[in-house]
Amino acid sequence: MIAGIIGWSARNSVLVLIGTLFAIVAGIYSIARIPLDAIPDLSDTQVIIVTDYPGQAPQVVEDQVTFPLATAMLNVPRARVVRGFSFFGVSFVYVVFEDGADLYWARSRVLEYLSAAAERLPDGVTPSLGPDATGVGWVYQYALKSSELNLAELRSLQDWQVRFAVSRAEGVAEVATVGGFVRQYAVIVDPLLLKSTGLTLSDIAGAVRTSNMDVGGRTIELAETEFMIRGRGYLAGIEDIEKIVLRAEGGTPLLLRDVARVELAPDERRGVAEMGGEGEAVSGIALQRHGANALDVIENVKRELAAVAPSLPGNTEIVEVYDRSALIGRAINTLVRTLVEESVVVALVCFMFLWHARSALVAIVTLPVGILMALAATHVLSIPSNIMSLGGIAIAIGAMVDAAIVMIENAHKRLEHAPPGASRTAVVIEAAQEVGPALFFSLLIITVSFLPIFTLEAQEGRLFKPLAATKTFAMAAAALLSITLVPVLMTIFIRGRIVPEDQNPLNKALIWLYRPVIGLVLRARGVTILAAFIVLAVTAVPLSRIGSEFMPNLNEGTLLYMPTTLPGLSVTKAAELLQTQNRIIAGFPEVASVWGKAGRADSATDPAPMEMFETIINLKPESDWRQGMNLDKLIAEMDTALQFPGVSNAWTMPIKARIDMLSTGIRTPVGVKIFGPDLVELERIAREIETVLRAVPGTSSAYAERVNGGYFLDIRPDRDRIARHGLSMETVQETIAMALGAKALTTTVEGRERYDVVLRYPQASRADPDALAREVFVTTPAGAAIPLGEIADIARARGPTMVRTESGQPVVYVFVDIRDRDLGGYVGEARRVVAGEVALPPGYTVAWSGQFEYLARAQQRLSVVIPVTLLVIFLLLYLNFKGLTETFIVMLSLPFALVGGLWLMAALDFNMSVAAAVGFIALAGVAAETGVVMLLYLDQALRDAKALVLAKGRAFTRADLNGAIMEGAVGRVRPKMMTVITIMAGLLPILWATGTGAEVMQRIAVPMIGGMVSSTILTLVVIPAIYAIVHGMRLSRGDASTVD
Repeated sequence: MIAGIIGWSARNSVLVLIGTLFAIVAGIYSIARIPLDAIPDLSDTQVIIVTDYPGQAPQVVEDQVTFPLATAMLNVPRARVVRGFSFFGVSFVYVVFEDGADLYWARSRVLEYLSAAAERLPDGVTPSLGPDATGVGWVYQYALKSSELNLAELRSLQDWQVRFAVSRAEGVAEVATVGGFVRQYAVIVDPLLLKSTGLTLSDIAGAVRTSNMDVGGRTIELAETEFMIRGRGYLAGIEDIEKIVLRAEGGTPLLLRDVARVELAPDERRGVAEMGGEGEAVSGIALQRHGANALDVIENVKRELAAVAPSLPGNTEIVEVYDRSALIGRAINTLVRTLVEESVVVALVCFMFLWHARSALVAIVTLPVGILMALAATHVLSIPSNIMSLGGIAIAIGAMVDAAIVMIENAHKRLEHAPPGASRTAVVIEAAQEVGPALFFSLLIITVSFLPIFTLEAQEGRLFKPLAATKTFAMAAAALLSITLVPVLMTIFIRGRIVPEDQNPLNKALIWLYRPVIGLVLRARGVTILAAFIVLAVTAVPLSRIGSEFMPNLNEGTLLYMPTTLPGLSVTKAAELLQTQNRIIAGFPEVASVWGKAGRADSATDPAPMEMFETIINLKPESDWRQGMNLDKLIAEMDTALQFPGVSNAWTMPIKARIDMLSTGIRTPVGVKIFGPDLVELERIAREIETVLRAVPGTSSAYAERVNGGYFLDIRPDRDRIARHGLSMETVQETIAMALGAKALTTTVEGRERYDVVLRYPQASRADPDALAREVFVTTPAGAAIPLGEIADIARARGPTMVRTESGQPVVYVFVDIRDRDLGGYVGEARRVVAGEVALPPGYTVAWSGQFEYLARAQQRLSVVIPVTLLVIFLLLYLNFKGLTETFIVMLSLPFALVGGLWLMAALDFNMSVAAAVGFIALAGVAAETGVVMLLYLDQALRDAKALVLAKGRAFTRADLNGAIMEGAVGRVRPKMMTVITIMAGLLPILWATGTGAEVMQRIAVPMIGGMVSSTILTLVVIPAIYAIVHGMRLSRGDASTVD
């Protein structure tokens, strides 16, 4: 059938060329519309529930908000894990879903369960869903700077002007703000004046609330004109608030200013931002909506910022802090440059072997057509272009032209030996039909051998499925073109003088080298096979030196420095420490800019406590770095310069950190999760594990969360004492919340801006426990004012600054950063050490997480995927050869492909990773192809020799067999070496690539390059030896039919 398609295509060249033109147009159309990104979105489908509970301690938030919500979410269909975070005044519940769950379906299901769970929450507490952003949605960040405006004014500018402008940008899910001061109106009451006037805090709160409203009074008609009636009563500033009437006696009003002062004050801050070590800044973060094109979103954001910038007052400028489009551009440029280099190298190889420019054009023209067809398929399936999807094409380029060059070479051979007067077109078509079917199947093997990659799950699946898809499309396109377009181009371009094979210096050199080797092999067949197995056994040496890791780090060109301090750090001290760190970082000559935040941004996607810092370090191009400096050295230098007491350093990159924290909750390569009922005991175990892990070789830093390190003033009302005064617990607690907690009473409306009005006692009355006991008064039903100290005990205490749960169970994390050690080996040793030295009480468990969690899952899946790949290759080989002997001969050559791959990995000090495993899977397909080509020519030579012997009327002897093997192996070394060298030449530009994304692609290319070297050598030597033994045994049995 395949031969028939080749013949039909060659005879209907116009139809084939028109079809090709359509494919080219479709590919060009797709290129213009395929969304671009740096890497695939590796984040899980997540829905975030955020609930504000102002002024409440973390344990209160956990008990009253997070626990009811998190336990309700455990029943949501397809929810994989539910994580709860209880901070001061806010609760986060992250519901992470299984692979394949649609985000908007997930949000609707969470809303269903949330409607029931919300009834169990305290009055006035309303949960809401976070933005429909991806887990890696922080695509663009900026800061506002001004020489004339202060931080409060800049924050108002960001919140009420710039933020709304950026929110308009297409594809933006949310704009989060961090840093600066949020303005509010503080009503500072004088407790003694309150006592003397007989007013309570509730009286003042009620008066403020009822003094801030606008109403409508329908309409009236005056002089044939309709007037709408408005009652204007919004509070417009300090003066309006001061004039609020509390009561009036005898015509004399008692105003708010008589018992309190009103001032502009900053709201309590849970996050600060700092720019370049120069001081605090106000920043905005644009979050990309799920499914949006990152590059388009960033361009839209920049356009909106450029539009709003001229209207900003006070010499305000917008400074770019983080722009992912630069990473996307670098990644795509790296791959495009590599694709061009590969195409040029492949074209040169074709010309060098064929020594015929027009013939080389067949392969050169076919390659871009195949690439365009692959890109059109990715566009149809909505697969974005990134380093992985383009990488699939990059590793396929060499193999894509294999069929074309072998068919061209066979046509050259047939034309060289064609009788005078034979039709050139007929000879070319016959030559294509001769080798076309086997080559089609060999390309199909490469195509199908990659299909098991689609069974990978979770992060590794999302990373490599685009690569598998594009490689599959590219090879499928190459297979289709090999039986349609290639025969047509061969009839068009293979014209003029064909240089005989024995006149090509490259071919002469190959035959001169290869002929004595095959002669030796045929004389010592058993020794050859034994030597091959010894080489295979020696592979245990590099295998023992290769470590394991989940994935090599993708160099994003931007570092994320994530130090963690001890809990209880004040906002002021956090800002000071952040500025000091940024000033040190900015002093490195490799740093272009630095921006950091402590605490969290106003976004549900950022559940960070105040003790967690995140510093984005934008690096200059590597050409501007100091001589001999690389990324690892730079991180080591920075780490040494940033050693502060009580600060644990961790280094990662922005996208990677977001993905890790979402997938496992761990931001370092290795994490230990300790589960159990009691936070105090959990912290004790975690600190013990931290101490043990510090001694494990390879540990860069180990930090156990100090969950109970917060400082609290516990006010415990005595129930007997409050009963004697006729007070209720609600009255006492309401006084504490209002007098000390700055409870928001109402919101002013000032044009487009909104500010809270809060009520609290003066600073002196809440400066220390004694002042609280002495100067905070609780009003009894009889009107008496009782000092708080008479009815409550006030004491300092320690407690949790954050309560973290996973699937409803309290958990404490130990973050471990490693250096100069492979991930798998480190965790193996660390687990043994922890198991031997840390005794866990009943009810407590330990789980190892972080990237190790991905690695373990990927290893488990690959243990199934790789055997399936081999089975698929075996099946396709059997369908091609229709015999077990030939199938097993090719399959036997596959283990030898491992040899070179493992040795080259060990030489380059690469660890075994999912990327390397993908490289070995790809290697299996191309190694099988070289075996198929070898057998194709051996069988062809054997048939020709048999026909010649039969024509002479004599028996087929072992000498004839050896001669046929010599002709099939040595005489046809050119096409075999062409297939191998084009594949390798196509991979070499990846090996020397240095741009963004090269780290991942090199891990795929290295096993293929090394494996192709060993596979080629052993295929050229071992397959003829096995072939000689098998057919020699048949010959000795006199089974002439099987020799055919």
